[in-house]
Parts: sequence; structure tokens; C-alpha cells
Amino acid sequence: MKILGILNITDDSFSDGGKFLSPDAALAHGRTLLKDGADILDIGAASSNPDAKPVVPQTEIARLAPVVTAMKAAGASISIDSFAPQVQRWALAQGADYLNDIHGFAEPLLYPALAVAKAKLIVMHAIQGQGIATRDDVSPGEIFERAVSFFAQRVEVLTRAGIAPERLILDPGMGFFVGSDPENSLTLLRRLPEMKARFGLPLLVSVSRKSFLRKLVGQDDPVSLPVLGASLAAELFAAGQGADYLRTHAPGPLAAALKARFALDLPRL
Repeated sequence: MKILGILNITDDSFSDGGKFLSPDAALAHGRTLLKDGADILDIGAASSNPDAKPVVPQTEIARLAPVVTAMKAAGASISIDSFAPQVQRWALAQGADYLNDIHGFAEPLLYPALAVAKAKLIVMHAIQGQGIATRDDVSPGEIFERAVSFFAQRVEVLTRAGIAPERLILDPGMGFFVGSDPENSLTLLRRLPEMKARFGLPLLVSVSRKSFLRKLVGQDDPVSLPVLGASLAAELFAAGQGADYLRTHAPGPLAAALKARFALDLPRL
């Protein structure tokens, strides 16, 4: 199990927008995430929530550059969260260990560079065709097959482009990425074992503080105690369902909870 600590160098992320926009603040938070138990820093410089403002690739790179340089020099494992091909090319040149794309690497012009790179690719499923998350409705009865169909197509295209399948990690998406109904996210969480059996690839789950959990507990504040508790419960459930990577804002509580879970030798569901 690997933990990705979320480091948002943005002004409008739904949970911590503006808190780590300066390089000094971002670096300090990155070090805290690693100290608290993150194995990987997932660094993003452009928000993708439904209310986010567009950020041009040049701005993303300017925000990322000092933080990535310093964290790589310190030996941290780095993931870059961006769907902009220009940013992804830059990230590969910096030696990023992972690329995290909410569009699942839909740009064919990038494939030659991806094929010769070593970075692992987090292929995320989302119901929007392009851009940031939307507030759209999808039937809970359709969401699993939509995700499976998406992954089947993406895995085929990417491997045909020369990208080794062992470099792929599948993220089914959560929250607004899979529709406004909380049941869509819950369905995907419950059916993670089926998805893993279908593709035989590692799974990443990112539920931390997301909209469907806020709806479930009736709290709008993403850092309220009910939301934080619901996030940890969902993360532990995902671990039990076979998730290999968990992406979180709070690696400290998650690392401790996972340690207790494995000490108790709880079986996967």
C-alpha cells in the first residue's frame, strides 16, 4: 500500500486553496506530508473541481518548478497532477516518478514521450470528456460499466502506443468526477475487487474530503470533523477492497489507521 499526499499549489482547490501557493508554504507542507507518512507527493498546480478557474500551462509550470526541484533534490518520490500535455512533458523532463491525469492520457501526440519514459501513469476515469469536473448526473446503475469501458479503451490505446502495462495504475474517479449522486462513488468503491480482477492492474483511490462524503455526513466544510472521519473510513474501506494506492490530504491519520488495520490482520473484502 502506497500513500500519496496531496500538495495543492493552487488558489482555488476545494479543501485548501491558497494555503500553499507560495513556494515556501508548499515546500513546508510537502515536508510535513512526507514526515506524516506519505510515500509519494502528488503535486498539482491547477484545480479540477467544478468551480475552479482555468490555469494556463506556463503558470502551472511556474508554480511547480521550485517545489519539484527542491523535493526531488531531497529524494522525494514525485507525482505531477495535470492533464495539460505541455505540463506533462515538462514533468517527464524533471524526472517525475508518476503522472496523474484526470483524462486518462487522451492526447496521442504525447504517446511517444510516454512510451520512452519511466514514470508510472495514473489513468483516471471521469465522466466529463475534457476540462475540469462537472456537475452532471449519471445513473448509479451505469457508472461501473462506464468506468470499465473507459479503462478497457485506455489500456488498449496506451499499450498499443508502446507503454508497458506494468506502468499503468487505474483510478476509477470519485465525487463530481463520476456524477452528482453519492451512490456513484459508493458503487465504484464496493466494486473495486471486480475492477481489479478485470484488468489485473493496481488501483488508486482518492476519496479524501470529496463531495459525496460531505453529502453523506451533511457537512459542507471539507475539514470538519465529520468529513475527516468519513474520509478515513472510506479510505480504510478502499484498502480492504484491494486499493494499492490511496491519495489523501491527511497521510498521518491514514498511515496510523492502516498500521492498526494490518496489525489486526483484517481480511480484504
